[in-house]
Amino acid sequence: MAPPSMSLATKGVLPFSALASSGVTQRPVSVTASLDKTSDARRKFLKLALGNLGVGLPTLLGAKKALADEQGVSSSRMSYSRFLEYLDKDRVKKVDLFENGTIAIVEAISPELGNRVQRVRVQLPGLSQELLQKLREKNIDFAAHSNQEDSGSLLFNLIGNLAFPLILIGGLFLLSRRAQGGLGGPNGPGFPLGFGQSRAKFQMEPNTGVTFDDVAGVDEAKQDFMEVVEFLKKPERFTAVGARIPKGVLLVGPPGTGKTLLAKAIAGEAGVPFFSISGSEFVEMFVGVGASRVRDLFKKAKENAPCIVFVDEIDAVGRQRGTGIGGGNDEREQTLNQLLTEMDGFEGNTGIIVIAATNRADILDSALLRPGRFDRQVSVDVPDVRGRTEILKVHGGNKKFDPDVSLDVIAMRTPGFSGADLANLLNEAAILAGRRGRTAISSKEIDDSIDRIVAGMEGTVMTDGKSKSLVAYHEVGHAICGTLTAGHDPVQKVTLVPRGQARGLTWFIPMDDPTLISRQQLFARIVGGLGGRAAEEVIFGEPEVTTGAAGDLQQITGLAKQMVVTFGMSEIGPWSLMEGGAQSGDVIMRMMARNSMSEKLAEDIDSAVKRLSDEAYEIALSHIRNNREAIDKIVEVLIEKETLNGDEFRAILSEFVEIPVENRVPPATPAAALPA
Repeated sequence: MAPPSMSLATKGVLPFSALASSGVTQRPVSVTASLDKTSDARRKFLKLALGNLGVGLPTLLGAKKALADEQGVSSSRMSYSRFLEYLDKDRVKKVDLFENGTIAIVEAISPELGNRVQRVRVQLPGLSQELLQKLREKNIDFAAHSNQEDSGSLLFNLIGNLAFPLILIGGLFLLSRRAQGGLGGPNGPGFPLGFGQSRAKFQMEPNTGVTFDDVAGVDEAKQDFMEVVEFLKKPERFTAVGARIPKGVLLVGPPGTGKTLLAKAIAGEAGVPFFSISGSEFVEMFVGVGASRVRDLFKKAKENAPCIVFVDEIDAVGRQRGTGIGGGNDEREQTLNQLLTEMDGFEGNTGIIVIAATNRADILDSALLRPGRFDRQVSVDVPDVRGRTEILKVHGGNKKFDPDVSLDVIAMRTPGFSGADLANLLNEAAILAGRRGRTAISSKEIDDSIDRIVAGMEGTVMTDGKSKSLVAYHEVGHAICGTLTAGHDPVQKVTLVPRGQARGLTWFIPMDDPTLISRQQLFARIVGGLGGRAAEEVIFGEPEVTTGAAGDLQQITGLAKQMVVTFGMSEIGPWSLMEGGAQSGDVIMRMMARNSMSEKLAEDIDSAVKRLSDEAYEIALSHIRNNREAIDKIVEVLIEKETLNGDEFRAILSEFVEIPVENRVPPATPAAALPA
């Protein structure tokens, strides 16, 4: 197939490259002799298309030449003497005169091109009567083009060149209006240059569908917000004793604990205008846009006071100033400065309550946290067992349960779960029940959902005898060492069903939610964590020790280091050996804190951690060696059933050894799941 330029030339169409020059465009050196009305139309179309793209905008000085181009002027030139020679030999067929007869476009028969017609340009010394007389004698078709045609061509080209940019700008304008909901005008959100305006969602009469009845497990935080709502509804009760409404309330807590849910509840209860926005919506790439949006937000809030402004994830804009490595973020810092001024500046913001939420209060600027801006800091933490029960009642209101399912039991089995985790747990259980074709959620679905959330999806049960036996001894080693070490949490379940990356799991539960943990309990957890490796070494020999204990070793090493460095539970003494910067979320601060520690202190810490681990490992080895018969019996039952619950495990173990008093569990006590 011929290249595009070749195929165009054979059809009599001009190559594109000949048109893409700057300034006044000219035609190529020659065209085919079969140039007719069709090729003329194609050339004019290309001329107009390229004019619309803005290629070669004609100027006033080049207007006459542009008209000549439009008439089909070739870039081939002919001298005046040769033109007269062609005229004498009757080779000239047509003459077009331009620029008061100083330029002629001549159609002549060229013997060099096989007697084909060629269009050439001839520079004339002037339009003489002799030349006109000679043209009449030869019966040659000639025409003169006036300057009025030049001005018309100039106007046409200008309109053609400006058409495409105007259409493009108009299209962008219409698209921006449609993207913003069609509200145009200089003050509307659809205006293309209105990006400095607030993006906050405004509700004159909030209808979030959430009230304080839908919030459970965070009673203290709910009480603080109920006071704010009461102040908005009945301010005279508080102003009578000189109280003033809080200007700001900061919600602090881990993800999923219900901070945004509380904001929705206060919006639904207060009955005042409500603005909601995310902290990230203030920050833009242009410096000053975020500050403009803050000004616009508080301007609208003052017009609708009393009202509530909710800023979610305020750490996106409220970070500590001046902590950037190699310079700060000017846009974010200007936005923060404007926010500080609007919350408690020279003018004030009477009647506006700012509620903000974050899970990174440690990185917020101190000026933002002072009273007068955020008067209250409300901690929304992970709920206790009573709070979990209340949360489960809220989320379980629209679900069907079997009669044997108790929400109190589920709450006891889910220590450390947040409100979002509990909602996800019940949803997973409902999905599982639907997949199994059940009409209600049973305890089996609850158990499987807890296992899936904590440990991962269920895998295929092992069939290899040696690997299955090794995993069984490993997991029973955890259970034996934990149960026989005073202070350890009771065993809830031992299973050989793989989940996630684990080939087997041993689950322990706390009897209640521990707020304070003793040294005995921490040390017992280290012993229980090393029980799997100890069982492998005693049962199969040191050469057969596997990589299965990698996760256990990582956990117990971190726990032992915490005992030494953070809790002061070692022979080094009751000192906190961790500097404040080492606990910071900033990587640079942690590195600097570690580097400031002396070599002697670092050696002492490493020695204390090793001593704790070695002592715990010796105890684990002794438990395995002294209870080999009980271990073999439990492993035999476990391989057959693949899962043993805590009561079954303790019943078999009690036949061979006495369980410490503090670790005994009544058989009727329900269990909860935490992986070891």
